[in-house]
Amino acid sequence: MVESPCSNIPLFVDLDGTFIKSDMLHESFLVAVKNNPFIIFLCIWWLLKGKAHLKHQLSNRAEIDVALIPLNADFYSFLIKEKEKNRQIILATASTEKYAKAFCKSYKLFDSYISSDERTNLKERAKLEQITSVTNKFAYAGNSCADHSILKSATDKYLVNPGKKAKKTLSDILFSETYDDHTPNFRTWLKQLRIHQWLKNLLIFVPLLVSGLYTNYEFIILSVLGFFSFSFLASATYIVNDLLDLESDRSHARKKHRPLASGQISIASGITMAAILLLSAFAIAMTIRGLFVFVLLGYLTLTLTYSFKIKEYVGADVITLASLYTLRILAGTAILNVTVSFWLLSFSMFVFLSLALIKRCSELKLLERQEKTHAQGRDYNIGDFNLLMSFGTSSALLSVLMFCFYINSSVLTDQYQTPDLLWIIIPAFSYWLLRMWIKTNRGEMHDDPIIFTFKDKGSKITIGFIIFITILAQIL
Repeated sequence: MVESPCSNIPLFVDLDGTFIKSDMLHESFLVAVKNNPFIIFLCIWWLLKGKAHLKHQLSNRAEIDVALIPLNADFYSFLIKEKEKNRQIILATASTEKYAKAFCKSYKLFDSYISSDERTNLKERAKLEQITSVTNKFAYAGNSCADHSILKSATDKYLVNPGKKAKKTLSDILFSETYDDHTPNFRTWLKQLRIHQWLKNLLIFVPLLVSGLYTNYEFIILSVLGFFSFSFLASATYIVNDLLDLESDRSHARKKHRPLASGQISIASGITMAAILLLSAFAIAMTIRGLFVFVLLGYLTLTLTYSFKIKEYVGADVITLASLYTLRILAGTAILNVTVSFWLLSFSMFVFLSLALIKRCSELKLLERQEKTHAQGRDYNIGDFNLLMSFGTSSALLSVLMFCFYINSSVLTDQYQTPDLLWIIIPAFSYWLLRMWIKTNRGEMHDDPIIFTFKDKGSKITIGFIIFITILAQIL
C-alpha cells in the first residue's frame, strides 16, 4: 500500500522531463548552434572535458526564455496545490545554475534550488548526496532511469512523464502518484512530419504533365520515387526548421501547438527522426538519375541556409521560399532528363513569390488581431503589410504575364496537340490569384496558402479546371 504524501516533507523536483517537457541541455544546444553552427565541433571538445563542462559552455552561449518552455501540466497543477499547503519545494536539476535561477524566478513555486556547476554534473549519486546533505527525509519527483537511486531513497515518490525505458527500469518502485504519462502516437508524428505539406511536392510531376510523358510507365515510376525522396527530405527539413524555431513558435498563437514546440515530441526524438528521413531521402535518390541527387543537395543546402539565417532578413526569406518551390519543378526535369521552358520557370518564381508574400501578409494580419507589432524571429512588423501586399499582387500579375509568354512560346508545339487551348487557363488562374489576395486582405487566409488552397472549395475547383485544360490541350 502506498503511503499518503506528507506535506511537511521537502519535495525535490527534477527539471528536465519532469517539471518541463523538454531538456535544457538540448534546448541550449539548439540555441547555441542556431547562433553559430560551428559550435557543433566545439561541443565534441567540451564533452571530452565532461558533461558538466559542456552544459556550462552551452549555457553561456544560449539565452533562453524559460517561461515559454512547455510544462507537464498535471504535475504543475499538483505542485501548485502542494505550495498552497506551504510545502517546501526545491528544484533539483542537473542543468546549470543559470537556468535553475531562471526557473525559480519565473515560477514562485520553488523555495530554493540545487544544480550542476562547471565541474559537477548533478545527476544520480551526485544529486542524491546533495539532497541528503540538506535533509535525510525527502520526497522526490523524477522521470528517468538516472533517478532510480534517488527515488528508492525518497519517502514520497512521484513519477512524471516517463519514457518506455524509464518505466521498465523504475518498475520495482511503488509510486505515490504518476503524472502526465503520455507518449507521442502515430498521429502526432504525422502532424510533425507535416504529411499534408507533401502536396507541395506534387510540383515534381509538373514536367511529367507538360512534357506529355505521363503515358511512359518508367517515367511515372521514377517521378513517384522522386516524389517520396523529396517528401522525406522536406519532412526532415521541417523538423530542423521547427527545432531552430522553438522559441518563436512557442510565442505564436497556432504554432505553439506543434508537437516539438509543445513538447509532445522531444528534441532528441526530433533530431533522430530528421536523420532517418534524410538518409532515406538520399537512399531513394541514388536509385534515380544522378542529376536528381544534385538538385536534392541544392534544396537541402538552401533550406538549411534559410532555417539558420535567411529567414531573419526581410524580403530574402520570401525570395528563398519561391526558389524552393521552383527547385521542385527542376527536380522533376532532372528525373525525366528534359529541358524546362524558361517562361515556365519564370512563371513559377513569380507565382510562388506571390504565395510566399501571402503567407507573410496573413501572419501580419494575425499579429494585428493579437495587438502585437512585430513577428517573433522575423524582420517584419504590421506596418509592412501594405507594401508586402503591393509587391505580392504585382508578382501575381507578372506570373499571369509569364504564363502568357509560356503559352506563346514555340516549344509548346512539341508538347501540346492544341496549345491554344491553354489560353482558357488565364481567366481561371487570374481568378484564383485574386481570390487568394482578397482572402488575405480580409484576414481570412490560413498562414499557409497551400493548405488554404486544398481546403477552399473555390480554389480546388479552379485548380482542377486548370489541370483538366492542360491535359485536354495535349490529347485533342
